Amino acid sequence: MRKILIVMSAAAIWERNDGSHYPTGYWAEELAAPHERFVQAGFTVDFASPGGILQPLDAHSADPEIAGPDCAHYVEHAARALREFGPLLKLDEIDINDYVAVVIPGGHGPVVDLYQDRDLGRLLTEADAAGKIIGAVCHGPAGLLSAVDENGNWLFAGRELTAFTDEEEQSFGTAEGAPWLLAGTLRQKGAKHSGGPAYQPYNVQDRNLFTGQNPASSAPMAEAMIGALK
Repeated sequence: MRKILIVMSAAAIWERNDGSHYPTGYWAEELAAPHERFVQAGFTVDFASPGGILQPLDAHSADPEIAGPDCAHYVEHAARALREFGPLLKLDEIDINDYVAVVIPGGHGPVVDLYQDRDLGRLLTEADAAGKIIGAVCHGPAGLLSAVDENGNWLFAGRELTAFTDEEEQSFGTAEGAPWLLAGTLRQKGAKHSGGPAYQPYNVQDRNLFTGQNPASSAPMAEAMIGALK
């Protein structure tokens, strides 16, 4: 059976510029919607994180006023999938040759740890060199920033992609005081970032790289990846 790796952040706290702590965790829809579709398509899905640490749920993703009327389904599915999988795999022990694709969901955690995680950078570099499918949604594209070579060159410079926009960050209320903003940083690093209407599905494919702008883009990203893996 072909396997897909979902790489989660291990961060539960996002430290702000003023030193305050913003609770974070995985965003249910961004984890559950791809997982659900991958399993339905016949793939086996593994979960990994730095140190094998299980990140908590971001409570915002369980609030229907924020995450929409289907959020309870995603919360339940994500919790069940993680519970049934058991202890997460440790990122530094992963062999990318075991997988046909790697996916990075969001929540704010990736801007805390994954953006500079060397093990993730190694996996992404190896995956891209082998032409494997790479997916990242919402704040997940922060993890792409980890793929830097010994000379500081970023693997995904010049690639077309999308991510949670700075405008969406502002409307969500988390832009002010953020150590850095994702979309603007991706552009500064050389990515060809584009975005669609706030909180509406928007997806970009550039060769083997599949990205989604926000939670609503999670399922379309997964479906596009499945199509490419057939």
